[in-house]
Amino acid sequence: MLYEGLSTVEVEFENRIAWVYLNRPEKKNAMNPALHAEMCRVLDELEADSGVGCVVISGRGGAFSAGQDLKEFFRDLSDDLIAQKQAQRNANEWRWHRLEVFDKPTIAMVDGVCIGGAFTQMIACDFAVAADDAVFCLSEINWGQIPGGLVTRVLTEALGYRDALDLCLTGRKFDGEEAARLRLINDAVPAVDLKEKTRVLAELLMGKDPEAYRATKHALRYVRNIPMREAEDYLAAKIGELRMRAGAGAQEAAIKQFVDEKNYRPAEASYTSVSKKTT
Repeated sequence: MLYEGLSTVEVEFENRIAWVYLNRPEKKNAMNPALHAEMCRVLDELEADSGVGCVVISGRGGAFSAGQDLKEFFRDLSDDLIAQKQAQRNANEWRWHRLEVFDKPTIAMVDGVCIGGAFTQMIACDFAVAADDAVFCLSEINWGQIPGGLVTRVLTEALGYRDALDLCLTGRKFDGEEAARLRLINDAVPAVDLKEKTRVLAELLMGKDPEAYRATKHALRYVRNIPMREAEDYLAAKIGELRMRAGAGAQEAAIKQFVDEKNYRPAEASYTSVSKKTT
């Protein structure tokens, strides 16, 4: 059965929202090889599940994740090169390669601690909402290392250069409110409101056309790192792909809604940020 037989991950469903919890609370959800393998499987299943409209990534026991389980991920695999490579491949696969272009909306819901390698999946999600008292830290510099895996690279996707240097080179802790000011996350809210804020945001995202959402996300993710001419070609191709995936007549139906039925008038719409929208 889908989503069964998992030892380090739990999945709950509510009105087309899949709440995916890293489930090693005794280790503050530090990620071990088994967890990485299970998350690869779970995301495969959720992406293919037509009953799922949005995926929320979080952690059990009041912690998002304390990063990699250094003992199980590194020391215990030191004599097994094949297992090392598989664990590393799975870790990068689900936390970045898969989440970055996941076909459905994704939200990181952060409470407790978010440390080290946990930054990767948080940044890969489309949105991130955190408790205002959540604790963030890239602590590796404090014990003679650099942030592992893809963390250093993906941090530059989310932050300005000076802020990225600050967090990586000082190894200091900061809370959810500062994470929101830095734009590392979209919003920081009181911990008691965190799940409801996340739920409202998920419902907002699920109200968008799923094919348009997918295409727009893929376009934004890809074009930021390519030259303008290549971006122009890619975006034209992406628009063509959207028309094909949405089916014949989809574009004309959308134009009819906008022009003839006047279902949406952007010039008359009031401004609402994600924070205001989820209040």
